[in-house]
Amino acid sequence: MMKIKTNEHYSNLKQSYLFSEIAKRVQAYKTAHPDADVIRLGIGDVTLPLPQTVVEAMHRAVDEMGVQETFRGYAPDFGYDFLRQAIAGHYASFGVTVSPEEIFISDGAKSDVGNFVDILGDNTVLIPDPVYPVYLDSNLMSGRTVRFLTGNEENGFLPMPDGLEEMPYVIYLCSPNNPTGALYSLDQLRQWVSFANRTGSLIIYDAAYEAFISGTEPHSVYAVAEARTCAVEICSFSKTAGFTGTRCAWTVVPPELKTVDGVSLQALWGRRQATKFNWVPYIVQRGAEAALSEEGMHECMEHISYYMENAALLADLFRKKGITFFGGVSSPYIWLKCPGGMKSWEFFDYLLNRVQIVGTPGEGFGAAGEGYFRLTSFGSRESTVEAVRRLDALL
Repeated sequence: MMKIKTNEHYSNLKQSYLFSEIAKRVQAYKTAHPDADVIRLGIGDVTLPLPQTVVEAMHRAVDEMGVQETFRGYAPDFGYDFLRQAIAGHYASFGVTVSPEEIFISDGAKSDVGNFVDILGDNTVLIPDPVYPVYLDSNLMSGRTVRFLTGNEENGFLPMPDGLEEMPYVIYLCSPNNPTGALYSLDQLRQWVSFANRTGSLIIYDAAYEAFISGTEPHSVYAVAEARTCAVEICSFSKTAGFTGTRCAWTVVPPELKTVDGVSLQALWGRRQATKFNWVPYIVQRGAEAALSEEGMHECMEHISYYMENAALLADLFRKKGITFFGGVSSPYIWLKCPGGMKSWEFFDYLLNRVQIVGTPGEGFGAAGEGYFRLTSFGSRESTVEAVRRLDALL
């Protein structure tokens, strides 16, 4: 028998990760009903293939890797310059200035959200509830003290700093929010940035769904210029360009971010990544660069429009049924109130067993998500239309 010790903080986690539990329940249902046509609107995975511009760029990169003169081995620290420059150009397209030197390429927003905790000390952490589970789990793994910012119908699932004790925090914000689809306005971001700068707090801003924003709402926390002294931003190609299986993302860490004793968070993050991360392959980075080209973004937005049309089909049904919901406008998610006062997992089982539709129980995103349910618009048009037909007959 081993006599080693494990990280005791892992005992504070739920027994099963949310999406692992969903997969287990769906598999059990499929085993009992092998002929069932299950429609999966639970996990936020894309279904459309990579944009053609991306595919062509990756093919060219593969050819380069097969020739001595253009072969590349390890990627440079923090990503290739061509991709960092393309991302800086992407920010400029919506009026935000970010320099390539403060952009760090990674294999996913999930990775960076979870890993950024590595460079932070024992600070009190503020996490929205409901929100993506990795925020909470990664901090519990590190033994951090976590407090929750409750989102609800009254505040539109957009908690604000009103009433918070004036002390330094690590603050997680996600806009558009996963799972609720709620989107912070520029004025609301100004209030958060003002609070963070006033209290010496750090905002970790998850902008993974910024490409879905319609209208004039901010695509970046750096739309507030003062955010450079209090915020890092994490974004991803997963939903924008369909890279869920290809893996590429980035984190922006401005040089202005300094701790009370003068330590640079940019330098710490660079040191952490250089030690623990082996970078994104050249082929993938060329594909990501192509996604941000004029033609690539046009193709990406066509895909996003397709998914948002799916969201509109679901939203129209719930309006027709008089069911309260959020999202579906600047977000690929529909966050609905479970009908008949059902609990989240109760509604999950109800949909799976009655109409073979899989969604995500709101309780899995936090206690404030109990009684709500997330459906994704990332399915095919055919499966979404069929899901709407089944739901229309059931609800």
